[in-house]
Amino acid sequence: MFDADLTYDFLAPRQIVFGWGQRGEVGKLGRQLGDRAWVLCGSRTLAANGVLGQIHDALDAESIEAIDVETLSHEPEVADVDRVAGEIRRRGIRPGDFVLAIGGGAAIDLGKAAAAMATNTQSPAVKDYLEGVGRGLTLTEAPLPVLAMPTTAGTGAEATKNAVISSYDPPFKKSLRDRRLVPQIALVDPELSVSVPPPITAASGMDAITQLFESYISRKARPIPRALAVQGLRLAVASIAEAVREPTSRLARERMAHAALLSGMCLANSGLGMAHGVAAALGVHCRAPHGAACAVMLPTALRVNQYACQKDLSSLAHLLYRQGRDTTSPRRAIGIMIERIERLCDEVGVPRRLSELGVTREQIPAIVASSRGSSMSGSPVQLSDQDLTDHLEAIL
Repeated sequence: MFDADLTYDFLAPRQIVFGWGQRGEVGKLGRQLGDRAWVLCGSRTLAANGVLGQIHDALDAESIEAIDVETLSHEPEVADVDRVAGEIRRRGIRPGDFVLAIGGGAAIDLGKAAAAMATNTQSPAVKDYLEGVGRGLTLTEAPLPVLAMPTTAGTGAEATKNAVISSYDPPFKKSLRDRRLVPQIALVDPELSVSVPPPITAASGMDAITQLFESYISRKARPIPRALAVQGLRLAVASIAEAVREPTSRLARERMAHAALLSGMCLANSGLGMAHGVAAALGVHCRAPHGAACAVMLPTALRVNQYACQKDLSSLAHLLYRQGRDTTSPRRAIGIMIERIERLCDEVGVPRRLSELGVTREQIPAIVASSRGSSMSGSPVQLSDQDLTDHLEAIL
């Protein structure tokens, strides 16, 4: 695939610190970025179980002033970004400021977007900077540095160059995208995911698996992300069920957290595909949780692209399930892999039909229209509206 042109660049956090219990290093790492942290949290549980207090103590030990700005319990919306960025600007930005975002992908995306909007004032409305829906403004000023601490193993937002922002009136889910949005530091402590409930572990894990599959076969795929995707898939496919079944399993949590981190680097550099394109539309029209939407769409996306990507997908089938390579035909190997992914979805308890997400037949035309974003453009097979409609109706 890359024999003809090996020209590429690769984006990743400046520093990645990974390991069980490594959250204790947040103070020392934060000191590299500055002396005042705007703290955005993704769950009140982090305060209730003492984690947020530990983080404040670690920052205080390094003489870092910590200001709690927001606790977000839903996917970030336009109003959330505008409110948080406005509050940071109101209190006054000074040298040494940085954003500390701790939580799932929603909290980290809010942190990245607020870090950008706090310093870019051509418009106070983030919508004006989002792809395809606003005024097309670009970030002229560098965002505040971001230290990202994920508590779920899913989106890989700690390693991406975009922040996904939603609106429900009018309905859209679009990205604020700039290479400077990649967090300066990604602090990944898998122990933080132990308290995540099994349904969220399952949905977020399937999001990571979908990202790894889609970036591997993306039309924009690049060599380094493809290598990372293979490692991530081998870890995640073998570990997600254990993470759901045994939430305290250190090995499973470590493997899923690492796979999610890799998936973020993969999508940041290679893009995604059909499953994520539709998942974004499902989020705004049906308020479907992102990970669950990805899980529903993954088998269909693999089937749609199986003939266009037969060599790549059959290679993954061999690596993941020892299918193909002299034991069966590439087409059959891919079919077996898709069947195994479907059984995995059943095992971890994620939805398999759009109706389980609350989708109705009447909503499908709007979902199809809203699926035409950056993610969909990465799909090897480009579907017409009618083709996409047919595929969605088949899994309704």
